[in-house]
Amino acid sequence: MTISNENKKLVCVAVITTVHGVHGNVKVKSFTRNPEDFAKFGSLCDSCAKHFFNLRIVGENKGVFIVRIEGVTDRTQAEKLRGLELFVDRDKLPETSADEFYYTDLIGMTAKTPEGKILGKVKAVYNFGAGDMLEIDSVEDFISFSKRNIPDVDLKNRVITVNLPESVKAEPEMAES
Repeated sequence: MTISNENKKLVCVAVITTVHGVHGNVKVKSFTRNPEDFAKFGSLCDSCAKHFFNLRIVGENKGVFIVRIEGVTDRTQAEKLRGLELFVDRDKLPETSADEFYYTDLIGMTAKTPEGKILGKVKAVYNFGAGDMLEIDSVEDFISFSKRNIPDVDLKNRVITVNLPESVKAEPEMAES
């Protein structure tokens, strides 16, 4: 999963992975803490908030949900939705605790070393299955989003502190004055 949403009022809560059957059902992978919660937010939308989808969970299979989308009645219609990320308005989500963050909160934050050198901005957050990874300007590799590598996230000032692993190369800018 990749998150690089420009619309900060929207948060990706699920993605349509594939079609299930011939009657228009789809398989959905959830990104919410309680996996079935994505279906409880009401209408979900695409990343531009131009298309809205009312959906209902009708089953579960191997960690993904089988979902019926209102108005989608056959496999051909459902195929057109494959890969679609589903978003909800940020205001509908619960507040996070002190050490929790929505991916969208991290995007655009300034990344600094513990010494204060600016690495750049967080461009995107990825999860390839082994944990969250940050993509940061001027850093050649992804940085694992762990307490060891990212010891501090300051949401108020939109700054994260990054301990770069020795194997990662970066070209930090000058320290801020």
